[in-house]
Amino acid sequence: MPAPLESADGPRRGTAARSRMHPSQQRRAPAYGALDLGTNNCRLLIARPSPDGFTVVDAYSRVVRLGEGLLEAGRLSDAAMDRTLAALSACSEKLARRDVRLTRNVATEACRRASNGLAFVERVYQETGIALDVISAAEEARLAVLGCHVLIDGDGPPALVFDIGGGSTELMLVAPSGVGDAPPAIIEWISMPWGVVSLAETEPQWPQVADRVDAYDRMLAEMWPWLDRFAAKLAARGVSEVQLLGTSGTITTLASVQLGLPGYDRRRVDGCAVDTAALAALCRSIGHSSVAERARIACVGPDRAELIVAGCAILEAILTRWPGWQVRVADRGIREGILRTLMTRDGVWAAGK
Repeated sequence: MPAPLESADGPRRGTAARSRMHPSQQRRAPAYGALDLGTNNCRLLIARPSPDGFTVVDAYSRVVRLGEGLLEAGRLSDAAMDRTLAALSACSEKLARRDVRLTRNVATEACRRASNGLAFVERVYQETGIALDVISAAEEARLAVLGCHVLIDGDGPPALVFDIGGGSTELMLVAPSGVGDAPPAIIEWISMPWGVVSLAETEPQWPQVADRVDAYDRMLAEMWPWLDRFAAKLAARGVSEVQLLGTSGTITTLASVQLGLPGYDRRRVDGCAVDTAALAALCRSIGHSSVAERARIACVGPDRAELIVAGCAILEAILTRWPGWQVRVADRGIREGILRTLMTRDGVWAAGK
């Protein structure tokens, strides 16, 4: 079990932060980049400091499935690395085109776990010029919270923030006090070795509904020991009630479906609150459906049809273990945490009084 996580060096305010920059400086504000290479996705944000925190000027997201086959082989496959390199080359071009002053490029679970992860990092640098920083699970958790903590209700109970990734899932207990003006205090945390890619690879895509039901239950069963241990940690701290805040593609996708959106709309999803019982029921319904049925669901589509089941199982397990009346949804996380850290340390995003 990881030790409690310190969240020092985070930015002093959230997305509504005020900058001390003079208007003329704002017009000349340099661009900053944040790249997050996960087990399933490669994502890039390029932004400039602004009076409201920062303004995104470019973005990129591509499903690369870097961790495909990693659970069985223990190493990154040639096909997965080639897909990822193509995406990183596109990111490199965007960074150059936007004349990015400073960037941080992080890689997470797939590169941490793979026997050839560091060799791949070196290859990325040689072929794209992007220097990847393979961060620890602790740093991954800190950045995720830093990126979305402004959505925590400062007057509520401690927040249980969860980030369902491709190769791992992080859960963080965050103190709500001082959320607006100070880095959030991460009281307790855990990194589970199951994400949408790693968990999906434990089960085939069963054609018969009875087999899909059994497979979904087995995925849920993988979650319980980890969640029970974390719940015991919370109970030892006297925490009996939490507010839920989820970030990552799984919960943003499922929230879109629950909201009945015809297509993904970040403006509708980021910061929304969804009924937990209804969301858990949706998870189970999708988890029992076929690949073809999932692919026809708006906001899921063919790209997410295979991996969404594992995400549903992880999310339902969390919602069942900590039942409440709603869960807040964040379409923000590691990249936003990186940008805030870079701008704060560079002195271009200072909290006003």
